Amino acid sequence: MTAHPLVVENLHTYYGKSHILHGISFEVRDGEIVTLLGRNGAGKSTTMRSLVGLTPARDGSIKLFGEEARQWQPFRIAASGVGFVPEGRRIFANLTVEENLKVPLERPGPWTIKRVYELFPRLAERRTNKGRQLSGGEQEMLSISRALLLNPKLLLLDEPSQGLAPLIVQEVFKCVVAARAEGMSVLLVEQNVRAAIGIADRVYVLDHGEMAFSGDAHEFAKDEERIRALAGASAAEWDVDAEAPPPAA
Repeated sequence: MTAHPLVVENLHTYYGKSHILHGISFEVRDGEIVTLLGRNGAGKSTTMRSLVGLTPARDGSIKLFGEEARQWQPFRIAASGVGFVPEGRRIFANLTVEENLKVPLERPGPWTIKRVYELFPRLAERRTNKGRQLSGGEQEMLSISRALLLNPKLLLLDEPSQGLAPLIVQEVFKCVVAARAEGMSVLLVEQNVRAAIGIADRVYVLDHGEMAFSGDAHEFAKDEERIRALAGASAAEWDVDAEAPPPAA
């Protein structure tokens, strides 16, 4: 049986003495989009940083393609087939779009610079523009494109829609769906709940560093009350077995 691209079990991560992730567990299976939701400070970005070795977890297990990777260095995680698009669009401001796309060492696979330009015509039109001359949406497209050129087996995206206009969000998420269509597995951290669950297969919700909910994205999308409550949800409120709270007076 082929191992899942990502299996996380009982993960604990600290910033100094502050305990941020409290034993979270989740998985990403082959060829699916999983979205990790939660309000600001829930631990979403810390989870991503732990997965790629930037903020090493202190305890628990991170298995990448069946291998224990919790203590791996970031370069080894990337080399194993993991692409990471961090929050904040970290592109090279003084390089052109084309030069930015040539920075990653291309690996064999369907994603090439030509294919990226077909997916994002805006980048093709601006190939000679410097990174600093691009809009926020174009910078996000460029950041995602650089990760795709590595042809990873698992793509991690941290808040790709942050600060973007709705039409640009649609373009960015179209890219995520295209990646899945090529057989790539995707873990998507998002605050745009409706956009994320619209493309995801499964949903996890973090609250105060604990895994408060997990379930099918299609079913989750039907639950307007849970979606509206997401920004202020507590772990108890997300418990699917918990008794629903009485309506407000």
